[in-house]
Amino acid sequence: MTLQKKVFLNPVFNKKFPLLDGFPSVVSILLLGLLFRSLIAFWLLPGYDEGYYYLYTKHLDWSYFDHPLFVALTTGFGIWLTGITSPFTLRIGTLILYTGSLYLLYLTTAKLFSQTAGKITLILGSIIPIFQLGFGIITLPDSPLIFFWSAALYCAVDEFFTKRNQTYLPSYRLSILGVLIGLACLSKYHGFVLGFCLVGFCLCSNNHRKALISPWTILGLFLFIVTLFPLLFWNYQHDWISLKFQLFDRFLPVPNAPQKSYNFLNALGVLGVNIALLFPTIGFPLWWVMSKSLYFDGYQLLSKKKNVSNLNNKKLFIYWISLPLTLGLIILGGKEQILVTWPIPGYWGMILLLGFYGEQWLNNSKIWVKRWLFGSAIAINTILLLLLLHLNTGTLFTSSHNAIVGGFLTPETDPTTELIDVEELRKQVTESPLLLNYLKQSDFLFTNAYYLAGLIDLALEPLHDIPVTCFSYDRRGFDFWPDTDQWIGKNALYITLKRFHEMPELTNEFRAFFTEIKEIGKIEIKRGGVVVNVFYFYEANNLLRPYVSTENSIR
Repeated sequence: MTLQKKVFLNPVFNKKFPLLDGFPSVVSILLLGLLFRSLIAFWLLPGYDEGYYYLYTKHLDWSYFDHPLFVALTTGFGIWLTGITSPFTLRIGTLILYTGSLYLLYLTTAKLFSQTAGKITLILGSIIPIFQLGFGIITLPDSPLIFFWSAALYCAVDEFFTKRNQTYLPSYRLSILGVLIGLACLSKYHGFVLGFCLVGFCLCSNNHRKALISPWTILGLFLFIVTLFPLLFWNYQHDWISLKFQLFDRFLPVPNAPQKSYNFLNALGVLGVNIALLFPTIGFPLWWVMSKSLYFDGYQLLSKKKNVSNLNNKKLFIYWISLPLTLGLIILGGKEQILVTWPIPGYWGMILLLGFYGEQWLNNSKIWVKRWLFGSAIAINTILLLLLLHLNTGTLFTSSHNAIVGGFLTPETDPTTELIDVEELRKQVTESPLLLNYLKQSDFLFTNAYYLAGLIDLALEPLHDIPVTCFSYDRRGFDFWPDTDQWIGKNALYITLKRFHEMPELTNEFRAFFTEIKEIGKIEIKRGGVVVNVFYFYEANNLLRPYVSTENSIR
């Protein structure tokens, strides 16, 4: 079976895959993946970002300071559909979108190379842990981003690599591509990078350069701008603050901090973390095939020869949709602190190439490819399930009554203690007549960190739907939602974590805004009998004036 052979008689059920006998069908992979991710989504504690994006759904707008519109719609979908507010319903939209993203990934690889390569890529996309968590389980802007990113890649491959004529002729798909890239930008600002990468591919491919001057591209650019209306309109209303923050302010040096020089080891650290998040049995082969392909094909791709093969053009396409983002952010990591998830969408394109090489390996040794794929799947999913068990029962704590072989972690050394069990917090407030009474008698609730506000609201809203705000120098979206002047003369409930409770200067700052603030109680959140979080509750009487931080700047 040649790489260019077209066998799209049934791209979903795949009636005949000689090389993939013994592998699950495409539908089985999609459904099993959805079931597994749903299991994790049901039991996984909500993250800080998820709580914050939950507040987006209560303050619907054209866009937001941190992100464009779609994360609010994705987060709210399950809540609006079911009428239930829970960590699982927050994730229903993400679970559905990622299943669609995986199917588009399969179709793209199958159209670009073959159905066998597509199926291998689908398996990889279904098991890579950071893809499962960051794109397919936790509600983040990355979930709608990768869906529209995948749709744009499929449209681009259908435009550039489906032979309808002897030579490439631009078509209406370029206009559709403009809309899809716009929708990706309405999900996360990474979408602009995808648009840049596709333009870069056309510039570097002699066969496809004509696409840049096509009337269809001009129409696509117009549709792209129209699609961006929510983002542009909101920024216009707010002095372009979101765009300025994402492009410039985010990377401003901290005042009075020592000047940082470039550190190559930090860049290598970002690369190492990326490989770990991809899982080493996939991360290392991924970079190996990318390096190998670039080394052997680089001369022909960079030369000015006009007889570049169709296969090399396809590889050039993959280089452009993956390397500018991944390498760019890895290099930037040597100078600036970046989130480890920022380069991950670039790896979504890279696994197309790994699927292509995986088909070649399958021809040489089917048994080893099966061991590689299924062995990785078993190892990854076993680790995820063990971590999920620990998150719910504390099995890895040394002092837990559920400890496995004695455990090896303490709450101080376990980063998962940052996750808040909102259902346990709700339960304990329900069981405390004193705290429940203060909750119902207060006019509004505030905390000292924007990310805590959403989690506390997620926990307590079913008990009493009370307005929630944030008193902090970094208020993020709260700077653009109803201000605290509406509650002047009203009473509040202040809730915070132990580490902030132990900062008296923080509480003293808040005292200047109320007639009186006093501690009224605390709640301990335990996991396997081990205290992992402590919440402190304060009564705050008579708000005297709107809150303004002494460090009123967003960093």
